[in-house]
Amino acid sequence: MRVLVTGAFGFIGAHIVAALTAAGHEVIGAVRSGRIDARFPGVRAIACDMASDVHEADWLPRLDGVDAVVNCAGILRERGRDSFKTVHERTPLALFRACSQLGIRRVIQISALGEIADGEFIASKHRGDAALKTLDLDWLVLRPSLVYSARGSYGGSSLLRALAALPRFLLLPGQGDQLVQPIAAEDVGLAVVAALARPALVCEVIELVGPEVLALRDYLLAWRHWLGFGRPVVLPVPAWMVRVGAAMGERLGDGPLGQTMARMLERGNVGEAHAVTRLQQTLGLQPRPLQRALAETPSAVQDRWHARLYFGLPVLRVLIALLWLGSGVAGWLATEAEVITVVPGSSLSAGSLLMLARLTASADLVLGALCLLRWRPRWVLTLMLLMLLGYTLGIGIGWPSHWLDPLGGLLKNLPLFGVLAVLLATEERR
Repeated sequence: MRVLVTGAFGFIGAHIVAALTAAGHEVIGAVRSGRIDARFPGVRAIACDMASDVHEADWLPRLDGVDAVVNCAGILRERGRDSFKTVHERTPLALFRACSQLGIRRVIQISALGEIADGEFIASKHRGDAALKTLDLDWLVLRPSLVYSARGSYGGSSLLRALAALPRFLLLPGQGDQLVQPIAAEDVGLAVVAALARPALVCEVIELVGPEVLALRDYLLAWRHWLGFGRPVVLPVPAWMVRVGAAMGERLGDGPLGQTMARMLERGNVGEAHAVTRLQQTLGLQPRPLQRALAETPSAVQDRWHARLYFGLPVLRVLIALLWLGSGVAGWLATEAEVITVVPGSSLSAGSLLMLARLTASADLVLGALCLLRWRPRWVLTLMLLMLLGYTLGIGIGWPSHWLDPLGGLLKNLPLFGVLAVLLATEERR
């Protein structure tokens, strides 16, 4: 079959694309800007924008020759033009109506397991499901629980890995007895393949859950053991502190740490009593237990790096931003006499040197603020690197005595090149 997959390069979408490809289906990935992802060199990508393609006409030309559609697109939090209303409701409904208009009967919606009270992420997903149910299509809604993979992570799965990998300690909300029923991303992909192979299975909502209900504490300990780290000292985190952290993450961050994830974990994220049995009966799928999934893919040093750097890299970014801000403030507070002592014997006048110091200080302040706000981080980090190179070469060649400064002077710039290079290299999130 020729299958159009939206959100094809997301964490869940990528595993679905891999499973469909392995099963012999022809996959078309509908992704933002139609970018070609090197992970799927044989997959044709077409451009779409779930934040704006809210009309049937936007989707009709993309569905030419398509036999089935799998909608994996989703956002965990709103940012810019990406709103829950648009990405989870309006745009998918336009896609589904275009399918109906062209006679494409098979539509699979990847939703999410949870309660409406968990937040607008779940609520909007379920409203999208409800809109699909009103259409005359052979629809199927799949609602996965906590999705993980030993072969990679993104978003919430990366956050939980990082929590499991904290040096010496394991921080748990309360006693860590919140319940989850995790399912391997590979099994989610197999579920979609099985659904396409069962055309008679229609108009059903199926929960995708693993065979075990685990306490969050046991889930994190299993990942810690898989990563190869020793048994930790468990530190319970009071509920009020968890809520404060989630609120701060919701307001200040752009990652998975937020109120939606906190509510889902606090309430628990498990399927109905017979969800696993129903999964076996409807799709013929026997999801693998967590320990088996981990045993099938031994951890590598890259997994340990990623888990340990998850919290370290943001801290490093903040420190670099503060360094640039501090340099900018110092440049504006410096007097004319202080500026002259930095570059003695310059051919520029004292007034010109002071003006140059103010201009570079202003650039430092702007770049430091943009780095802190994560505005176009690749551009900002590159400009920081170029600015640092300019400082180092300009002062190092013009006034080489600064290399011999007993407090480090220009020598301190050398490790900063490495720090900025690391931040640039690790900027990609998928």
